[in-house]
Amino acid sequence: MIKLNQKKLREVGDVGLLVKFGSGVALCILLIPVLIVVLTGLNSGDHLTFPPEGFSTRWIIAFFESEEFLNAFLFSFGLALIVMVISTILGTMAAIFITRFNFPGINILRAIFLSPLILPGIVLGLALYLFYISSGWGLSRTYLGMVIAHVLVTMPYVIGTVSAALFNFDVNLEQAARSLGASPLTAFRKVTLPNVSNGVMAGSVFAFIVSFGQFDVSLFMATPNNTPLPIALYWSLRYTFEPTAAAAGIFAIFLVVTSMLITSKLVNLKKFSGVKFN
Repeated sequence: MIKLNQKKLREVGDVGLLVKFGSGVALCILLIPVLIVVLTGLNSGDHLTFPPEGFSTRWIIAFFESEEFLNAFLFSFGLALIVMVISTILGTMAAIFITRFNFPGINILRAIFLSPLILPGIVLGLALYLFYISSGWGLSRTYLGMVIAHVLVTMPYVIGTVSAALFNFDVNLEQAARSLGASPLTAFRKVTLPNVSNGVMAGSVFAFIVSFGQFDVSLFMATPNNTPLPIALYWSLRYTFEPTAAAAGIFAIFLVVTSMLITSKLVNLKKFSGVKFN
């Protein structure tokens, strides 16, 4: 029996080492493009080439001096903040609805809410563009139309994270607050929301990151006056191909990494997922 247990422990240990090795390889594959963008943005040459001819901050300075890229960066940042707030509110309400109520067709409704995660972005963007044109509501190529499109894309992330947090939430706590005289809104604000705050915060950060880097949908919604950073990078790489685009990518990467670090500090992953992180 002892030999069998030792054999099982060795097998588990071998599987653990294999998983760690595979995770390390996958992480390296994901980080290589990021490293290439950073090194290209620090290139001292006059063209967008890799490996870099040398290292310099000239293109970082050019980014701040470029009205096109700086305005696009600020536009994407402001758009992502607005989309994050709207998606967090609507996504949290939708997650509570689909987890608290059970009626015929709830699975279909859940699938509709999460369908933007399944549909290819280019298909969703084209469908929204055609809908805006055919509806006659004047949303095509407008800022409001872009906000609505980004909310549709980012809201499923909030629904997913909040639903996961509500899965581990004991509804009896909210009912106890109601029995003590708390109104439904007060019970939600003081009991439910603090317990699912990890899921809400994680979903809001995901919504911000996805909106900031959204390309497929923005391609059909952007105009010269409403140009997100991914579209500005696309146009630059298509027509000019200068290293300022890579420098702009460095700041986009920095913003995403900062958002993830803030999330890891504010969100309790153990409480949120129920998984032990070492």
